Amino acid sequence: MASHSETSKMIQSFWDDEKAHGLSGLDRLVYRSNALGSDLTLTNTGGGNTSSKLIEKDPLTGADVEVLWVKGSGGDLRTAKRDGFASLYLDRVRAMKARYLADPRRGPKTPVEDAMYPLYAHCVFGLNPRACSIDTPLHTFVPFRHVDHLHPNAVIAVAACVNQEKLTGEIYGDDVIYVPWQRPGFDIGLLMERLIAEHPKARGVLLGHHGMSSWNDDDRLCYRTALEIVDRAARYIESRDRGEKTFGGRRHAALEAPQRRSIQTRILPWLRGRLSSSRRVVATVQDDPRMLRFVDSQDGPRLAALGTSCPDHFLRTKIRPLFADWDPGTGDVAALEAALESGLERYRSDYRAYYERCRRPESPAMRDPSPTVVLVPGLGMFAFGKNKSESRVTAEFYNCAIEVMRGAEAIDRYEAMDEQEAFDIEYWPLEEAKLQRLPTEKELDRQVIVVVGAGSGIGKATAHRLVTDGAHVVGLDRDEAAARATADEIVARLGAGIGVAGSGISDCGPAIGLACDVTARESVARAFEDAVLAYGGVDAVVVTAGVFVAPDQSGRIDDRQWALTFGVNVTGAYIVADEAHRVLERQGLPASLVLTTSANAVVAKKGSLAYDTSKAAANHLVRELAIEMAPLVRVNAVAPATVVKGSTMLPRERVIASLLKYGLPAGGEDSTDELRGRLADFYARRSLTRLPIEPDDQAEAIFLLVSRRLSKTTGHVIPVDGGLQDGFLR
Repeated sequence: MASHSETSKMIQSFWDDEKAHGLSGLDRLVYRSNALGSDLTLTNTGGGNTSSKLIEKDPLTGADVEVLWVKGSGGDLRTAKRDGFASLYLDRVRAMKARYLADPRRGPKTPVEDAMYPLYAHCVFGLNPRACSIDTPLHTFVPFRHVDHLHPNAVIAVAACVNQEKLTGEIYGDDVIYVPWQRPGFDIGLLMERLIAEHPKARGVLLGHHGMSSWNDDDRLCYRTALEIVDRAARYIESRDRGEKTFGGRRHAALEAPQRRSIQTRILPWLRGRLSSSRRVVATVQDDPRMLRFVDSQDGPRLAALGTSCPDHFLRTKIRPLFADWDPGTGDVAALEAALESGLERYRSDYRAYYERCRRPESPAMRDPSPTVVLVPGLGMFAFGKNKSESRVTAEFYNCAIEVMRGAEAIDRYEAMDEQEAFDIEYWPLEEAKLQRLPTEKELDRQVIVVVGAGSGIGKATAHRLVTDGAHVVGLDRDEAAARATADEIVARLGAGIGVAGSGISDCGPAIGLACDVTARESVARAFEDAVLAYGGVDAVVVTAGVFVAPDQSGRIDDRQWALTFGVNVTGAYIVADEAHRVLERQGLPASLVLTTSANAVVAKKGSLAYDTSKAAANHLVRELAIEMAPLVRVNAVAPATVVKGSTMLPRERVIASLLKYGLPAGGEDSTDELRGRLADFYARRSLTRLPIEPDDQAEAIFLLVSRRLSKTTGHVIPVDGGLQDGFLR
């Protein structure tokens, strides 16, 4: 096979000889894997696996032993590190061959083959806890030191053609072996061993409806061979690209971006509600030109109905998506809802029938029959998963499926995988076991929570508290930079997630930060639209934004400041609740709204007339909203006493004024933190618990209210003030 640098026109190499030269052993395998995973044309998130057969010191005997290092189950090539690889004594894995061949009941998809997988646990080198890939036999029995197994769109496009074997020969000649579809397992590893012996010049294999592998005793050449195999398929496809006639040409005219946004933000909460009947889902929106070309095309509905071709795809996307029968030219949202309603009913019925047709005695119970991918002409793709990361992976995989269809239709005719074979992958007990190994979901997993005032103080603490239990957070603040900073902290702590997909704001991680002025309805409405486009809907809203205007020396504020106080603390909270209610009603799922009021709402005192009366009004707003929004939305509030730490309502000047008011030292040489600590201690001594009240205390109470722990509490204000006798509600 010609070298990659001589022939490549489409696939970029990420190999850097200088970087690789300083690495050895497992570190070189990690480097090679990351280089392959960095190019989305080579493999999808979580897909593919790489291996190296390395000499290691046996930890017991100190002798040199040959160890197979192979990417572990559930790992991702792009992000893999050393702990992402399983390690097996190679001689022990190879010794399993005799056991397998001795059983006359052996063969692809037999119980004998599946029974081999647990035996890998007896071959583990170095007490490595990482479970190995189901493709381990392929890596074991290929008689070369390095193997790269990938799922590139271009190669799968060839592997998903009706005439896939003929095309393999035409594109690759003797360089690449063709193997028809066979489920990964022990048998295909032995088949590869035999075929390589019969075709000693071959440097790779094309696996029907699956992907490809390359091999070499030099890891750099193994990498370059993989790129060459993909590049040759990609160039073959592009030389036959159908241009304007791709997918049969256009059927629907594209909608302009503002109209798309308007309809997407209306339909997404409605659709999310109907897909969350058993467990809530989180969405990713894709409406880039390539996606719109497919959903607006003549052949899109036909190709989508055939189903996907690569097993890595339909484990996320199901065997096929739901394609809405709707004409975007009408702009009729009611008609779209009707089309989706009937489409969902038909999809679920068809999926149940598919399960019943294909089920086997040992098949796991049927999973949720709802689609995970919904395609809508004019609007694009809505992909769903249990969290943002999973929905992005689902979207990425269906993007790959579309590219596979495009390539296959350009050079031949696309064919999906056989239905029974698809089912046997989707409901394979080994895949079910992988699902069962996933960690237990957290209390707020699948939830999307809007936190108003997330840039500082209670709002910031609340955002961090909610994501700890799995929530996705949309942080809103008048100070956009502060809101973004909070979101960035969360993403830095939790990671952005995997999956490379999503258009615009939908290409996000577990938190986003947005600007929002609660006194301007247009600003609030826009923020909720962005939340919907980012995650598909909203499950709870927390309002911590508030304002305190310090009075003049006579204890008064002017009318403009009075209006501002009520505008933020009362009217702003109402506007947020009202705009949230529009989304929540369309979604139709139980939800929660939590406001932040104050102990001052029930304590009459001098010097804070506007603030205290606005918070009293906010207390009653909670009760009114609880009635207005019942039974769908629970509405409650937390009422802190003065929270000094992290509060933007207590700048240094106000802290000094308060200290002087209470006859406490307020020296100019003291730091702001020292002054705040002194004031917090004074407030703590006035409470029954003698403890300072901090943002984290409010965040914990807010967590309780948005969770299901207080699912029968609504219309209440919960004091979190350390116990202020004057603040006892009455």
